[in-house]
Amino acid sequence: MAVDFAAGGYRFLPGVFQYSGGVAALSGHTIRRVRFRKLLPLKQGFERIERLIAEAGRPPTSFCACELRSPAPFTEQGFRAFNEKYVVTLQKWGLFDGKVNPVARSNVCPEIDPPPEPSFHAFSFTAADADPAPSFVIAGSAETKEGSASYSERTIRRGETSAEAMREKAHYVLDEMERRLAVFDLDWADTTATQVYTVHDLYPFLADEIVRRGAAHAGLTWHYARPPVRELEYEMDCRSISRESVV
Repeated sequence: MAVDFAAGGYRFLPGVFQYSGGVAALSGHTIRRVRFRKLLPLKQGFERIERLIAEAGRPPTSFCACELRSPAPFTEQGFRAFNEKYVVTLQKWGLFDGKVNPVARSNVCPEIDPPPEPSFHAFSFTAADADPAPSFVIAGSAETKEGSASYSERTIRRGETSAEAMREKAHYVLDEMERRLAVFDLDWADTTATQVYTVHDLYPFLADEIVRRGAAHAGLTWHYARPPVRELEYEMDCRSISRESVV
């Protein structure tokens, strides 16, 4: 079930300590997205985000989602170490209480010309709006089942990249996107953007698993990138945001 985070003006789908499953603006609020023209390393990115949010007259707690780019997929241990560093700033901003994290996130690894260190590609925050359209961000999800087991134990068709295996991975991820949307009483028709992250061929299942479901009704943005943990091959996220800018 979604949980209200009144200090930020949004509700969220509880997930793991490093991110939530998605966020949606509370009544009287909307979500705005800002993309950086150039990737900003984590420390510089947080500093720039804090300034931009303050200039908009909003508190740090309005930070509700972000999109990261990393140099290469992490080991499980490396991913946890990165996440423990990442949440330090969220804790300072009053977002992370040590257990629950309301901020949605995607973190992927460009296959070509990756950044030298984890960096910000974009972020989202809430702003006041008396009559907003549906406004939300569904966090990135790869082909791993929910649970406390290791990634290797939870991964759909681990180590396989055949057309059949990729279709099954995509099917699982699309199901998860739909599950998260449904928690907020939403569906694909409410989205304004859908993003997919993979270095493998989409075409064998593009029509049946993506377009026919309605996931591409506003188009599809394909990032030639890998999910953040080794042996994951396919990730997606989606959103509905009326106001987006580039800085």
